[in-house]
Amino acid sequence: MTGSAPTWGPAQFDFEAIGTRWQIETPEPLAHDVRRAVLHRVEVFDANYSRFRADSLVTAVAEHPGRYEFPDDAPELFALYDRLAAATDGAVDPLVGRELELLGYDRDYSLRPAAVSADAAPDAGARPTWNADVARDGRTLTTRRPVVIDVGAAGKGYLVDLVAVVLREHGIDRYVVDASGDLVHAGPEPIRVGLEHPFAAGQAIGVAEVQNNALCASASNRRRWGDGLHHILDARTGSPARDVVATWVVAADTALADGLATALFFTGAHRLAETFHFSYVRFYADGRAERSRDFQGELFV
Repeated sequence: MTGSAPTWGPAQFDFEAIGTRWQIETPEPLAHDVRRAVLHRVEVFDANYSRFRADSLVTAVAEHPGRYEFPDDAPELFALYDRLAAATDGAVDPLVGRELELLGYDRDYSLRPAAVSADAAPDAGARPTWNADVARDGRTLTTRRPVVIDVGAAGKGYLVDLVAVVLREHGIDRYVVDASGDLVHAGPEPIRVGLEHPFAAGQAIGVAEVQNNALCASASNRRRWGDGLHHILDARTGSPARDVVATWVVAADTALADGLATALFFTGAHRLAETFHFSYVRFYADGRAERSRDFQGELFV
């Protein structure tokens, strides 16, 4: 997803975090204490929710069932997963982490599917689910068996929102926070963001206009390995998405846009619209593209 900057000539703060490139654009360069606060907020989030870190909280959850206290930001993220799981009939489920590990998207980035026998492979009834295998009370999560939490469907977008909170707490109310495809904008002038063609890097299938809301993209050509293997899985089956190859969602906050960008791989937009307010573009493997009527922008295909 490529973009064009606001006309107020922003300063940029670039850094690497949670395995991706971040860029924050503001009218003036961020002060040292603001940059430090941003990096600290990202580090705290990663220390809790990264399944790629041996010292994270979700790694501890994966190793032993029990009662775990998550940070104060957890209830909102957990509640979003409650809604996404219900709206997609379980296709979006944060306990999909074990399935990702079996396909090779594990802590070591082995990218080699595990050799699992037919007898040992988990069937639908054996797969842990967010509703059946965890109990939640505020920020307290109790697990009944070891489960691998993966917040990839909405977590990066949620962290974008948390970083935006840090900026506002420091009096900054005009910004673009962009975490490699998940972005939020605040300011008096809109930005135009290119929608990158999933089959041709550097080319766009359209442009979105974003102002005081969030835009998130999800594509199966990113984090892809092997034959038909990528990171967007249907949690009900453990299988990577096939028919849809890319989605873009505009919503009021980045966590919601991020989660819905994943949900659109498995669930019809009309069904999701029963619960959520958003606009979208969806691109299919056969080259078709669709957009919602209220999508602010244009398609070239």
